[in-house]
Amino acid sequence: MKLKLNLSLMEHYERHCPPNHLRLNCLIPPPPNYKVPIRWPKSRDEIWQANVPHTFLATEKSDQHWMVLSNDKVKFPGGGTHFPDGADKYIAHLAKMLHNKDGNLSSAGKIRTVFDVGCGVASFGAYLLSMNILAMSLAPNDVHQNQIQFALERGIPATLGVLGTMRLPYPSKSFDLAHCSRCRIDWRQRDGVLLLEIDRILRPGGYFVWSSPPVYRDDPAEKQEWKEMADLVSRMCWTIASKRDQTVIWAKPLTNECYEKRPPGTWPPLCSVANEPDLGWQERMKICITPLTPLSMPGRTDLVPWPKRMNSPPSRLKELGFNEKTFMDDTIAWKRRADLYMERLRAGKQVDHDSFRNVMDMKANFGGFASALEEMKLPVWVMNVVPISAPSTLKIVYDRGFIGSYHDWCEAFSTYPRTYDLLHACNVLSDVYNHDCSSIDLLLEMDRILRPLGVVIIRDKVSLIEEVRKHLNALHWDLWSDVFDAEKDEVSDRDERILIVRKQLWQPESII
Repeated sequence: MKLKLNLSLMEHYERHCPPNHLRLNCLIPPPPNYKVPIRWPKSRDEIWQANVPHTFLATEKSDQHWMVLSNDKVKFPGGGTHFPDGADKYIAHLAKMLHNKDGNLSSAGKIRTVFDVGCGVASFGAYLLSMNILAMSLAPNDVHQNQIQFALERGIPATLGVLGTMRLPYPSKSFDLAHCSRCRIDWRQRDGVLLLEIDRILRPGGYFVWSSPPVYRDDPAEKQEWKEMADLVSRMCWTIASKRDQTVIWAKPLTNECYEKRPPGTWPPLCSVANEPDLGWQERMKICITPLTPLSMPGRTDLVPWPKRMNSPPSRLKELGFNEKTFMDDTIAWKRRADLYMERLRAGKQVDHDSFRNVMDMKANFGGFASALEEMKLPVWVMNVVPISAPSTLKIVYDRGFIGSYHDWCEAFSTYPRTYDLLHACNVLSDVYNHDCSSIDLLLEMDRILRPLGVVIIRDKVSLIEEVRKHLNALHWDLWSDVFDAEKDEVSDRDERILIVRKQLWQPESII
């Protein structure tokens, strides 16, 4: 497969699933000496070395303070290639560039969702969390090896991915700010298609932060790159919000006015009406600008600041044919459901306040489960997954101030083993069954990404729940379990059952 891919376009770092006959039908054990992960917030700064036994970055990036080895731990001083003295100081600098004198980049809740490309071990995203900013940190499994695995072990939102030839798995107008700090991407290549993809996922009025040598160096090659970059973004109607030292911040327009004033034939063109901007799964990037339709859309100011954004019905509900009542009913129902889940876990003495950090909702719909956990003030973040077979509600998840991804649960998710503490699967098994995919494959994939001692909550048809229960011992999901019938509510009026299980910390007999 690799020989058929165009390495210059980064295709070899994109998703490529093996054919069915080459899929691995097995459990993935933890590495030798694996320990229960250090809990958040301490995990931001240190993890057990045995849990991610890769030391390349500690030596390769030692002068940039990405991470250092310290006995049986890996410690993270908060440095990065562009900010070796710490992400916190760098973030404060960006905030002041946008006229936030207090050094808080959130701008009083207006900046909530951030996309960080080429994130390293995600220290930029780590230090945004204290400002109530959620960053989707993205990097491939490249020469830096397991950088995303380190990020997730730390408890920082992150995912495997690359800007190559396919669209990112997010809808249009998802992020308030995108960030590239020495991310090693030539944004000018292929008529600017990679920057146009950033433009697609940025909200109207959103910011693109570029910290890179061409911003400040005077040698001919760097000056030429800056000239070409400035020309590209001007044709995209971006304007400089601030430029200082080694960083420039561009702002995307709030309306279509600039696009309509461009001379005829200006490149890149506007995307045609046939181009669906919210498609983000196995869709090739397009060399065109996604227009801000409808023309009257007020842009980023349409969203109220965080945290009010969380439970305010977004205007994009109407695009999907939903009304505000449906949204509010869903929010109320998921609050009751999440309260019940936590009540059962507490009754079984299976959960403390800080037991969970990395949470995945495998069929998020409007993000009601994430909203319910947020209202509980639990120290968690949620990867809200919207299956491609479901309505395209991921835009609603982002408009609420959460993050997530499109995905097809007939395939593996783009993450490393043992990266989530809690998996929530509401009717996911039904979806997989209805699409003639293997429920065993799904359970094995859930086990792969679930940490030892992690919890799985499954809500589905009674017959499918009973089928899962037959496999609990083989999966080592038998440390603790609870099963009970679900009450009908505003979200579901069919007979369903709920299964809550806890995974063992196990090792193969050869290791023991």
